[in-house]
Amino acid sequence: MNSTYERKIDTKLILSIIATGIMSFAGIVVETAMNVTFPALMHEFSVSTSSVQWITTGYLLILALIIPISSYLKKNYSNKTLFTTAITMFIIGTVLAAFTPYFSLLLFSRILQGIGTGIALPLMFNIILEQVPGKQLGFIIGIASLITAMAPAVGPSAGGFLVSLYGWRMIFIALLPFLIFSFCIGIYSIKQAADIKSTKFAIIDYIFMSISFVSFIFATTLPAKYGWLSIPVCSLLLISILTIALFCYNSLKQADPLLQVKAFTIPAFSCSLISILHLQFICLALGFLLPNYAQLTRGEQAFYAGIILLPGCTLGALLAPVSGKMLDCFGAFLPISIGNILMMISCFLFAFFYADASYTALICFYIFFAAGQSATVGNLIAYSLKHLPEKIKSDGNAIINTLQQLAGAAGTAVITSVVASAQLASPDNLANSTAVGTGTALHILSVISVTMLCFSLLAFKFGKK
Repeated sequence: MNSTYERKIDTKLILSIIATGIMSFAGIVVETAMNVTFPALMHEFSVSTSSVQWITTGYLLILALIIPISSYLKKNYSNKTLFTTAITMFIIGTVLAAFTPYFSLLLFSRILQGIGTGIALPLMFNIILEQVPGKQLGFIIGIASLITAMAPAVGPSAGGFLVSLYGWRMIFIALLPFLIFSFCIGIYSIKQAADIKSTKFAIIDYIFMSISFVSFIFATTLPAKYGWLSIPVCSLLLISILTIALFCYNSLKQADPLLQVKAFTIPAFSCSLISILHLQFICLALGFLLPNYAQLTRGEQAFYAGIILLPGCTLGALLAPVSGKMLDCFGAFLPISIGNILMMISCFLFAFFYADASYTALICFYIFFAAGQSATVGNLIAYSLKHLPEKIKSDGNAIINTLQQLAGAAGTAVITSVVASAQLASPDNLANSTAVGTGTALHILSVISVTMLCFSLLAFKFGKK
């Protein structure tokens, strides 16, 4: 950190958070909006459920491969250089996606968008961590969470609306004015607080990590075709475990590794991180499950399928700054515990009543989840980073953001695999088989919600020590 830099909240800092937040917002909007378009994409490009889910899974995988180098990028390049690169890549990907005639080209455009978001998302939180005064950190993280939390509220409903009236391509076209606005205010406002230095890029570490992540995601997409205990799935999981072990071993021997894996030796951080990953898994899984269940089983139009998520996400987004203020005033335990319990209740309501629940009831179930998510995610991130030494906070931020994307990709892939397996078992009745697969998936998410709560409580136990 530049010793002459004074931490203070001013207009340029707020605008820089908004600029980077818009990019993160746009990335999540497209991610959640495209979930609603899957049936339309399957029809237009003649692809299966297993193939179309790569629109989301591939994007999240790219995020998981880009975000880990955010600590290296932060040390070696200015905030403004990183922002300019990110927004340019995202705009190119957005224009390409809007006009592509091929599914493969659509996937490529999502890769470009993933690169842009992968740079912008940790950049936003790094700017907050290094420029915001400590007493206001929880509130500002809440504001940042509000920016990104609004995206799941806007994405499914806006995506469904645009698909119903104008087609799925309008989702990308509608983003362009926001991206141009982000570019303009980012160029004006983004400042540099930390000193820039030249460090060596740990290429071997990055190769190990990339192989591990790619193997893991491919392993989660294959069970629908081969089964969880098949040779291809087990082989990929074994490769993933071995390469991530090599990554950790190699990182511990280096003075300046790609990521400081020593962060995992701090129990309060590790337990908080595991709880965050459970939350992200459930969140992305529900974002896929509910709109597709509404369309394929209940016969709802894309717009109405997306509306299931809108009230909950809107409420959750509005509560994000309030949750951050609760952290500043009362500590982390109260909002995080309440949030975890609300999400667990939501998952159990979905699992046991989804088949007979009315459309309004499904919306209410999701309100519980979104309110709980709002109370938990920003505060849990702040609580986890609080327990890291200052010199590795940026590494901790990169670890959290990286594994969040990986958990989201796994959530989409695993739950898609569960639903696809049911559809393959009864291909002649797609509505019924989708309902059966959705029920199985929701029961899995209920179990995961319980373990999420357990790891949060463990984080507090270790935090006290």
